[in-house]
Amino acid sequence: MIRRRKFITLLGGAAAAWPLAARAQQRSMPVIGFLSSGSPRTFAKFLKAFQNGLRQEGFVEGRNVSIVYRWAEGHFDELDALAAEMVADGVALIAATGGMRSAEAAKNATTTIPIVFVLGFDPVKLGLVASFNKPGGNLTGTTYVDDGGLMSYGPSLASAYHRAGVYAGRILKGAKPGELPIEAPVRFEFLINLKTAKTLGLTIPPGLLALADEVIE
Repeated sequence: MIRRRKFITLLGGAAAAWPLAARAQQRSMPVIGFLSSGSPRTFAKFLKAFQNGLRQEGFVEGRNVSIVYRWAEGHFDELDALAAEMVADGVALIAATGGMRSAEAAKNATTTIPIVFVLGFDPVKLGLVASFNKPGGNLTGTTYVDDGGLMSYGPSLASAYHRAGVYAGRILKGAKPGELPIEAPVRFEFLINLKTAKTLGLTIPPGLLALADEVIE
């Protein structure tokens, strides 16, 4: 009877330790804070591109890296508080996406945690980094119609998010953000938004549709 009690006591102690071990293992994973001015719905394909970039560097969400998401959903005034929340949570890196305000909020929140941004503006002119070749400090990233516009020819946003994921992975491996050059776009694409065309009462010629890299329906 005494042996049985000892066994039950040991078993109960081990069972109580399992959740603690699981939490410890989760904390041992690097945590990325994904900060965006948009919403999960509108950024779905860009988020996937970012995750694919991480995977290219050997990081898979839930396996050896954790990602916490903070979506401002168009409320730009909330970005500063969301960035500060990530810093307080002790994330290993902040991916500042969805435009200039996200990058500025992240920069204002920390001078030590690495920040990888995706921008459509010149980060040097904005005062985010010192130069394209040697950003310095704790920021680096990639620099530029999916929603609202009718047509556009320009840099691929999905490609920019993929490269941001690659940079995030490299930083988690030990690279310093200040030594990773700002990447300019290398892939351009022609997009046509049929939703906007319909709203405007326009018909896009089939020949033009055939030339598009992507048609948004």
